[in-house]
Amino acid sequence: MSDKDDDKVRLDKWLWAARFFKTRALAKAAIEGGKVHCRGERCKPGKEPKVGDELQIRSGFDERSVVIQALSAVRRGAPEAQLLYVETAESVARRELAAAQRKAGALGMQTDGRPSKKQRRQLHRFHDAQD
Repeated sequence: MSDKDDDKVRLDKWLWAARFFKTRALAKAAIEGGKVHCRGERCKPGKEPKVGDELQIRSGFDERSVVIQALSAVRRGAPEAQLLYVETAESVARRELAAAQRKAGALGMQTDGRPSKKQRRQLHRFHDAQD
């Protein structure tokens, strides 16, 4: 995957090529917002990542720790993009645990559906009484 033009690639371009973000602009915004750390430190979009660097990437609810395996400035299909990095075992375990906890929490918040007309009237009365 690594050609001689791919030896120097910007971090935002690599994150886009590795399919962590849909656009380079989103990757740049995430880096500037402190959601991407290289070797435990905040970095800039123009940083040149190297093979072996460890990145912490926060996106939505997920936080991933990945080690760069190859550099590429070209966005290709997902199977090829997954060859650019390896996610650490601790990161995979952490993400699966967090997903299970979110799923368990969502199941505890079930309702009987939409409120009935009578229940809506009670809600309106309650809200009006609060004002």
